[in-house]
Amino acid sequence: MGLKPIGDRIIVRRQAADEKSAGGIILPDTAKNKPQRGEVVAVGPGKVKKDGTRAAMQLKAGDQVLFTSWAGDEFEDRREKAEILVMHESDVLCVIE
Repeated sequence: MGLKPIGDRIIVRRQAADEKSAGGIILPDTAKNKPQRGEVVAVGPGKVKKDGTRAAMQLKAGDQVLFTSWAGDEFEDRREKAEILVMHESDVLCVIE
């Protein structure tokens, strides 16, 4: 997509929503919950501190992460037909190993 995040922002590709419920019922688009998991696609250089140095980023491209439901701003990657999120590194709750 050609996006390069700045500061402490990251770009996350959201995982696809489940097509079926736990009981096997096929869910329509309106009933699907947006997943709060995704893969980090790109990371910025880090936040500039008051002394002018940059804080190192804790995340890297390829990390599987869990984030809050209100985290980031959503965009659609039309080439890959996927939702991407641009968010601050602090919006990520944890890395999934």
